Amino acid sequence: MEYRFSLIVIFLALLLPETQAQTNTPGILNWFQESENSIVALKNEKNLIPLQRLDTLKVASIAIRLPQGNFFQATLDQYLPTVQMGVGVSEEADYQALAKKIGQTYNVVIAAVDAEAIRDDLVGPFKMMDRLFNALRQETNFILVVFGQGEVWANLAVHNYSDVLLYAPFNDRFTQSLSAQAIFGAAGIDSRLTSDLSYTYRKGDGLDIPGGLRLRFSPPEAIGINGDSLRNGINTILMEGLDAHAFPGVQVLVAKEGHIIYHQVFGHQTYDPASPPVAHQDLYDLASLTKISASLPALMRLVEEGKIGLDDPLKNWYPKFKKSNKKNLTLRRLLTHTAQIKAWIPFWRNTLKKNGTFKKNTFQRDSTAPFNVKITDSLWLHEQYRNKIFKAIKKSKLNKAPGYVYSDMSFYLYPEVVESLTGQPFEVYLENTFYHRIGAYSLMFNPLQYYPKDWIIPTENDTFFRKTQIHGVVHDEGAIMLGGVSGHAGLFGNITDLAKLMQMYLNGGTYGGERYLSEATLSTFNSRPYESEGIHRGIGFDKPLLVYDPEKSHTDAAASPESFGHSGFTGTFAWVDPKEQLIFIFFSNRVYPTRDNRKLIEMRIRQRIQEAIYRVVSDK
Repeated sequence: MEYRFSLIVIFLALLLPETQAQTNTPGILNWFQESENSIVALKNEKNLIPLQRLDTLKVASIAIRLPQGNFFQATLDQYLPTVQMGVGVSEEADYQALAKKIGQTYNVVIAAVDAEAIRDDLVGPFKMMDRLFNALRQETNFILVVFGQGEVWANLAVHNYSDVLLYAPFNDRFTQSLSAQAIFGAAGIDSRLTSDLSYTYRKGDGLDIPGGLRLRFSPPEAIGINGDSLRNGINTILMEGLDAHAFPGVQVLVAKEGHIIYHQVFGHQTYDPASPPVAHQDLYDLASLTKISASLPALMRLVEEGKIGLDDPLKNWYPKFKKSNKKNLTLRRLLTHTAQIKAWIPFWRNTLKKNGTFKKNTFQRDSTAPFNVKITDSLWLHEQYRNKIFKAIKKSKLNKAPGYVYSDMSFYLYPEVVESLTGQPFEVYLENTFYHRIGAYSLMFNPLQYYPKDWIIPTENDTFFRKTQIHGVVHDEGAIMLGGVSGHAGLFGNITDLAKLMQMYLNGGTYGGERYLSEATLSTFNSRPYESEGIHRGIGFDKPLLVYDPEKSHTDAAASPESFGHSGFTGTFAWVDPKEQLIFIFFSNRVYPTRDNRKLIEMRIRQRIQEAIYRVVSDK
């Protein structure tokens, strides 16, 4: 498995210059619309764009003389990790050989070029672009985007350089970003040339490229929302949380009607001001968001395919428990937390003797063949201890009273259920079926296999079990004892990739022009099957309380009954409201350096931000 990264990331704050964003709302909207209307698609052979089946693509990008901070390549990376390639000018260069080498690794190459650079190249001695672009088209799928005035097109147009050709007379941050968004079907294109560019491209020429297939980046004003009010309302609450040390750093994303209209970051990875500032591409330990972002999509798909039924007894789909007191529990009861099973079991404590040392055949300080489950660099768990965890779940007593008790226990089982029904390991099934196909490559377990540590936000300084700072591995003790992969915790990801999954839910099961789940399936899982028993939960999803209580609710009072989401122990939260076509995601590491820090909860920061969002949205 290969993961590809770029160090450049885009965020909405950069798309909006601070002075204009705060003082000139009409100017921002006019600028954005003028940029959007300037982009013309002149070629789209093989209907290459919008790009589809992102899981099959390996993309390289080339930018030549782009001003404005290269917003083009930064935007590409929001949809699919791309490798950015530099191109040098050399009279002796064998561009055919270079293109062949590129084509052996990348099946799509995207080049963004300033028109002035093309002019200089065409009149210069080397004609590097002329040679390289012609060679690239022979070896791979080649997309060319040209920014700037069109006086060079008489020369350029005679060459059949690319499979896709986009042209825009401007070369500003909005035009760059929107052109990249159009390649992935986020922003659409329907403009036509307003004057002749050459004998090949004449006034009125242009193709339609569909948009709205994927999340797009837009200023709030583009969908009629006051950007100043939105930013001020959210930022004030976030700064209050930072000042109170509710968390060392934070980031928030808001999407409405398929547009990401707010994504900003504040603070640092830790309370040490010398620690790295929070960055937009940072990965967070999603904690119990794993339930709705890993276990639930897999289970919904299996239910839809008829491989498991919501009312099938556990003994049918998890035969290891066919002789347990849980054998007749249904998936519907388990996912609504009404199955009378225990809330949790502190598995790590079961490894201790009374004197505080570890029992025999549990842990040792160095890895060996049987002790191969890494907990820390100096703590390794016996590979067979996994069986003891599942045995403890199997033997655990049921709660005497019926009703709602939030529990992790059944979620430990779902990775094995998924593997037994699909023939693929849990994490591989999720990657193949959902994550990579929607372009959410950062959603993964055990991220240190693929990402540098400083891209991952640290969580707790564990003083009782691992006796170390937890950074890059799952915070949850049970999940780490299962090798970092579980159905209740263990998933990591960045905020925009999680937003893609939430948007798929909001779209009724589609994203990027592909269907992943049916509307009927999502409607079923978003229902409240036991509302008559006073249970507010959906099937896997959390939902607003039946009777709003500000002290107990995870959401603001304005969240509609149709809304759904989940919170995570580490300080994460994701909420989707179909009524308002709204997504709100909050990422923090409130457990740094200790889980005893409850200020995020006590100050009701997530609920108050949600309230501020609804207040602005209602004024639209």
